[in-house]
Amino acid sequence: FDPRHYVGTHCHSFPKTGPHRLRFLLESVKDLRETLKKKGSTLVVRKGKPEDVVRDLITQLGSVSTVVFHEEVREIL
Repeated sequence: FDPRHYVGTHCHSFPKTGPHRLRFLLESVKDLRETLKKKGSTLVVRKGKPEDVVRDLITQLGSVSTVVFHEEVREIL
């Protein structure tokens, strides 16, 4: 969870993630973790800036050959 998603936007300072969306995200992550667990896998969930969290996870795991990510689409004004 990127803390920058829970502060105001650059346009009008509206929250990027309100309480209803946050509840949905938390429930979705919990469900995904439970589904993966039933299949013998797991889900790593961290709070922090992705560029820091991913670097730390790679360092912690030691042997990572591939990292896949997506970039948020930003509105052009």
